[in-house]
Amino acid sequence: MESIKNKVAIVGMGCVKFGENFDRSIDDMIIDAVHEAYNDAGIEQKDVQAAWLGQLWGGHTGQIMAAPLKLAYIPVTHTENACATGSEALRGACYAVAAGACDIALAVGVEKLKDTGYTGLPQTRPFATWSYRLAAITPPAGFAMMATRYFAKNGLEIDEGKRLLAKIAVKNHFNGSMNPKAHFQRPISIDMALKAPMIAYPLTLFDCCGVSDGAAAAIVVRADMAKSFRADPIYIKAIQICQGPREGFMNPSYDYAHVEETRRAGIAAYKEAGIDNPAKHISIAEVHDCFTITELTIMEDLQFSQQGQAPEDINNGRYEINGELPVNTDGGLKCFGHPIGATGLRMMYEVYKQLQNKAGDRQIKNPSIGLTHNQGGEPGAAVVSVAIVGNEK
Repeated sequence: MESIKNKVAIVGMGCVKFGENFDRSIDDMIIDAVHEAYNDAGIEQKDVQAAWLGQLWGGHTGQIMAAPLKLAYIPVTHTENACATGSEALRGACYAVAAGACDIALAVGVEKLKDTGYTGLPQTRPFATWSYRLAAITPPAGFAMMATRYFAKNGLEIDEGKRLLAKIAVKNHFNGSMNPKAHFQRPISIDMALKAPMIAYPLTLFDCCGVSDGAAAAIVVRADMAKSFRADPIYIKAIQICQGPREGFMNPSYDYAHVEETRRAGIAAYKEAGIDNPAKHISIAEVHDCFTITELTIMEDLQFSQQGQAPEDINNGRYEINGELPVNTDGGLKCFGHPIGATGLRMMYEVYKQLQNKAGDRQIKNPSIGLTHNQGGEPGAAVVSVAIVGNEK
């Protein structure tokens, strides 16, 4: 299979503030994110030759984006892939440009959930043949089981494991407190995290990400054109999506302490990007911390930590903003928020800014290779996107 490594570049990105955006319509958020991306890339709307929209809840066609942007008779594709929807939109734009179908493409992710009245994700979808699974188990319940299984597998006492997860929450809230676009911008303490209301044992309120409104956008072009738009484009090294066959639900040997789709998507992305030591070569990672336990297991599934060693690395500060491999420097899902369709592109927005040394107070030192990990589904039945980008071709 042919790689898209260094064939595609991102030359502009935009992202609105995530949160309870009751005062802004979905059209408002799309327009603001896209026009920030246009201005960042130095292009006009007429330059866009094709567009991809990622939205999970409430939409059916590309008209959701085409109408507010007044996109005039160009191909607009509406896509969804659970919580990996934003990454799927970016992947579509990148593959189209790499294939030569267009030279300039737009990818947008958006979701407006707060107006639905749900405090979490809706648990059923009309005509969805798999909706019985969502009604039978909530996301907090599924990932709570993952937490207790990981603790048991790795010999962690419950209180020890809960404190470990609290450290992840504290890290991400600290990072988010420096981000004016994050949904939540207040640091918390370990004591606050441990004493917060229980959601699904052993996960408390601060172990769970917030549901938000938001939108993010990217301008994707041929790599050989990139420097004509800006001096500091970001080059795509790999985009891989792995969809599992629900094997974890059917296989009694599944340990419920890792996500196989993350492991395999990482392996495929590293191969495409030519990375043989991700723990050493990745400068920054934005990962899908829908729950704190997810971030912990991702560190091992993506080979940042050896199996069973993530607790030690977390305790040693390896993944903090000044650590060896900063993770979720913008606050992650935990603090930035999680509008389903927008999250994957929001992750890329942070990596894009970091690789350009434009992340303000959150800026890490001399990053060169960034990774985004965007996961939909649950332990045992997930879809995972892993993208790798760099600031040099």
